[in-house]
Amino acid sequence: MSASLRYVGHGRPVADAALKATGVLAYGSDLQVPGMLHAALVLSPHAHARVGRVDAAVALAVPGVVAVYSHHDAPTRPYSRYRIVPGQEHAPEDETVLAATARHVGDRVAVVVATTRAAAKRAARLVAVEYELLPAALSVESGEVVHRFDHATTAHAALPPDALVTETTVGTQRLHHAALEPHMCLAEYANGTLTVHTPCQSVYGARTVVAELFELSYNRVRMIKVPMGGSFGGKQEFILEPLVSFLAMRLGRPVKLVLDREECITATMVRPAQRSTVRTVLAADGALLDIQVHTVLDAGGYVTSSLDYAEAMAHKLTRLYRTPRYGHSGEVVVTNTPVAGGMRGWGAPDIATCMEIHLDHVARASGCDPVALRMANLVAPGAIDPVSGMSLGDARVQQCLQQGAELFRWAERVNAPAGEGRYRRGVGVACGGHKNGMLSAEFPESSTVTLKMNEDGSVQLVASLHEVGAGTSTTMKVLVAEELGIDPELVTVGEADTNSTPFDFGCFGSRMTYVVGAGVRLGAQRLRERVVQAAAELLEASPDDLHADLGHVQVAGAPGRGLTYAQVVQGTRMRFGGDIIVTSTYQSDSNPGSYSVQFAEVEVDVLTGLVQVTDFLAVVDIGTAINPLMVEGQCRGAVQAGIGSALCEEIVLDDAGRPLDGGFKNYHLVNSATMPRVDVLLIEHDGDQGPYGAKSVGEVAFVPTAAAVVNAVNQALGTEITELPASPERVLAALATVGAPL
Repeated sequence: MSASLRYVGHGRPVADAALKATGVLAYGSDLQVPGMLHAALVLSPHAHARVGRVDAAVALAVPGVVAVYSHHDAPTRPYSRYRIVPGQEHAPEDETVLAATARHVGDRVAVVVATTRAAAKRAARLVAVEYELLPAALSVESGEVVHRFDHATTAHAALPPDALVTETTVGTQRLHHAALEPHMCLAEYANGTLTVHTPCQSVYGARTVVAELFELSYNRVRMIKVPMGGSFGGKQEFILEPLVSFLAMRLGRPVKLVLDREECITATMVRPAQRSTVRTVLAADGALLDIQVHTVLDAGGYVTSSLDYAEAMAHKLTRLYRTPRYGHSGEVVVTNTPVAGGMRGWGAPDIATCMEIHLDHVARASGCDPVALRMANLVAPGAIDPVSGMSLGDARVQQCLQQGAELFRWAERVNAPAGEGRYRRGVGVACGGHKNGMLSAEFPESSTVTLKMNEDGSVQLVASLHEVGAGTSTTMKVLVAEELGIDPELVTVGEADTNSTPFDFGCFGSRMTYVVGAGVRLGAQRLRERVVQAAAELLEASPDDLHADLGHVQVAGAPGRGLTYAQVVQGTRMRFGGDIIVTSTYQSDSNPGSYSVQFAEVEVDVLTGLVQVTDFLAVVDIGTAINPLMVEGQCRGAVQAGIGSALCEEIVLDDAGRPLDGGFKNYHLVNSATMPRVDVLLIEHDGDQGPYGAKSVGEVAFVPTAAAVVNAVNQALGTEITELPASPERVLAALATVGAPL
């Protein structure tokens, strides 16, 4: 970080953090519109059933109930909730507004609309639905394969006779996204125009889905992003927008639907369950000669994003480890289980968990230290990803591992005795990589922003930002302020609105800082140039002789000759007319790797099987930390979620396909009382093309956590736990297989 930077590299609180912590922030569920109606869902109790007669007579008699709809009354045209742009591939249209055939427990079969939410919820319980039960596929073994993939970098060749061949199968579980607030949507329809208020990750994607489904002109559909507490990928797909839009258009009144936590778990989407078999060939010198992976991914009841999710998994490992031969094949299977979709890291945590647990097995089999094994095979700066053919940029994952191992005292701890008696200690390490945006040979990356300077020198940034709780808006303020030399509080940042903000793909793929942030910085540079040009006209000076900073434009060598930004704006309007405003488009031409290496220490109670994480270090190749306070917070939050996925979080289904988790009572999150101290080490440099060298952090910090924790458990006990989470039951079962004494 340059010492000359005023705001970049300095910690500052996320703009709305205090509002959220004190309960002041108004979420979408708090929105009120005159004449608004409330909707409540009727969900299928069966995993697979044809929906027959729907008797709403009793429900309609509840005071305040306005209407009840089922597939008999709703549009039957299928759509994809995952589509972002028209004509998008891998977005099969297999879902309808209300299901004629329920494909999982929690599928929407009817909806009640009433004047109050209480009336709607009460009436929804009174709707009588006749079902014709159908055979249910509750496992991938009985499901339907809808997609196969097979990617390989080179053909197989003869391997050395002394090479070590190791194979491990690892399973990761369904997870709930667990945002602060539940899913919601509010739609209004008036004068032929549909307005939808939604806490989504892509307003333009939501508009595409709704406009095409209902055959509306795009200029007649307005999507407005409302505040959200979090998403973690759970609001990337457009789950409620089509249904609530239908209700508003049918009734001609505003309609709001707010889910409860149980509905969020059963009726939105989950992280997919998957099982991957990793097979590697290790040379005598510790080099990985071959990596072969086969994945079976459970898409649940609808395909949605699962095809791309599986393909994404297949493109992750070559961004982390180098090998002359690599192959990843697999299948996506539709079952009658909860719908799977994208989650933080988009396949990177899933496949990293499998690979990193496998590498510890390789280390044990070869007698190699886990850190040394990884160090011998990690990608280096300037490496080319053999799958995409793109440079991984200034990849500092080796530096992360080296400095992290020193800070964590790995060599000392890994050789320390695990202990005897009831409590055993162990340490684990894992590496993870991710990307910076969506740029590929098939997908261009860009960001368009508008910046306008006001009469007092303050600035408005108009961009399709989707604040998902990570502090994106604060980051963009800092970037504008740094370029213009003004206080960040003089920069106003709004959120996405298809009527007023330019097109943007949305908030996913770790593209916000690297791509959108670079676009914002470019726009701020263009605005500064425009201010200087306008000042030159007012001062009758050459732009080359002017310098803009600290809210002033000054003529070089003439201390008394200059203008404030406010004077430039006001003078331009009065003398020449017009605004000080720019619109610019940034085209990204790189997609480097972001990396995190993490170290965990655990204490395992061999009597109960309970695992306590006692120490944790997260090392991140961040490039430049625009806001170190925010970056460290992202890392600690990611570790909290990763520990949960390692030890306790899981959506468990019964024999009928019903989730056993009725909310957070049975879905166990890691809380503050059980969180360890998390140290964060940021590896900073400016070798990549993000703004000031910045790279992504929000997703990559989650990628290796689960594997680091599970590897620590296995190191403590001498076990080979490969099914997540490492719950007390699984820990005790693993102990039984190795005959570990108390």
